[in-house]
Amino acid sequence: MSQLPAPAGFLAAAKPGTRVVVRYRIEGGLTDALGHLVSCDAGDCTVRTRQADVVIPLAAVVAAKEVPPAPERRRPRT
Repeated sequence: MSQLPAPAGFLAAAKPGTRVVVRYRIEGGLTDALGHLVSCDAGDCTVRTRQADVVIPLAAVVAAKEVPPAPERRRPRT
């Protein structure tokens, strides 16, 4: 089996539930997904963002890293 590039290798080794940011190629440039890693297999990974689950082909990943927990949301002003 061929070795995965470093960012994809990180995702493959990370435990589900790890909070990550993943930068990946899309048509016309790059975009990021910030959220919790749901799963990762040989072909793609799934990141649960605030809006939806994002399925990212590992071949499109250019950077990935673990990030700290999100700060607590502020209370609404009254």
